[in-house]
Amino acid sequence: MSAVLKVAITGCGVIGRMHAVALQQFPEADVVALIDTVPAAADSLADLMEESGRPKPSTHLTIGDALAAADIDLVVLATPSGLHIQQALEVLGAGKHVVIEKPLDVDLSRAQEIEAAAKEAAGRGVFASVISQHRFDRGSVAVANAVAKGRFGRLTSAIASVAWWRGQGYYDSGDWRGKWAMDGGGALMNQGVHTVDLLLWFMGRPVEIHAHTALLAHERIEVEDTAVATVTFENGGLAVLHATTAAYPGLTVRVQLMGSEGSAVLDNDQLQYFHARDAGTASADMGLQGGGNQTIEELSKYPDEDYEAMDPTVYPGGHIRQYRDILDAISEGRQPGVTISDAVNALATVRAVYVSATLNQAVLFNEVLSGRYNDLEVRTGPSSTAGVS
Repeated sequence: MSAVLKVAITGCGVIGRMHAVALQQFPEADVVALIDTVPAAADSLADLMEESGRPKPSTHLTIGDALAAADIDLVVLATPSGLHIQQALEVLGAGKHVVIEKPLDVDLSRAQEIEAAAKEAAGRGVFASVISQHRFDRGSVAVANAVAKGRFGRLTSAIASVAWWRGQGYYDSGDWRGKWAMDGGGALMNQGVHTVDLLLWFMGRPVEIHAHTALLAHERIEVEDTAVATVTFENGGLAVLHATTAAYPGLTVRVQLMGSEGSAVLDNDQLQYFHARDAGTASADMGLQGGGNQTIEELSKYPDEDYEAMDPTVYPGGHIRQYRDILDAISEGRQPGVTISDAVNALATVRAVYVSATLNQAVLFNEVLSGRYNDLEVRTGPSSTAGVS
């Protein structure tokens, strides 16, 4: 592999363009190929990249075409979710590193195939990662480090909510959107999977999930626009999980983490509240009634410059921070910070929500992970109602 990592991006729509922008921030990465079954999409992105001052990438219809025509080290998959596994297996089989946009895939059993393939490839120095950019946000890192050090005491509960809006036009914009086969789910799978990943990162391994889903504000889609679940974790902690694309005009993503010696709140990726008893502030048997916010002091341990994009005006900053980790991991010959196994656990949690909603009963996480419900055709839950446009 050369000193400059040669990258191909598969899928040149909105997400593919986001990856291209992020990668252009790194002189050690060069996007040399663009792949899309719609030639105009690849050509358009190639022109934009050339206008930005980088060499114009070649364009191709398939990954195989690109690998045959260009010297490539890393392939980015920004394609519909249902294509991720077959494409990732092709890339790893060719001995190339792979980065997969969330979610890992729509099929848990196939996701476990890529998990096994990624573990085997790592032994050959070939690495795979899944985008979960919010693990690299300043506030998320602060909370995760506090959890790892036990600063919140015993984690007792959490509330994770994604309260967004997507108009009917969003679902009508692509024939794969809102379909079980290619989208893999609705508000929870597509919009909420990052928040599921953060919840598991903080709380640990789930044990049991009990959920309901509904289609309440949209038409002509198969999947849910609203999902709610309760989750029990191995540490005994409890959580409420909520995701919707039916919260007009769009509210925030919020994660509240609560423990016997401290609590934290992340709102739209920002640390809004932090309190840990070990900081030496006052405590009371009846609580501080929302006081004792230590956010400023805690964030001072994480300098701004370490979490800004190289150009803070460039979106998407989260992808840029994760690519910093991915490129460093490849250079250092180590696993990236987000592994395929992490993504499999998040996908299994989402699948457990859909299984529970379909069966209208609680399900065990390990049974979902082991494949007990692989043949179950999930659907939007029994409380579903056709919505309005």
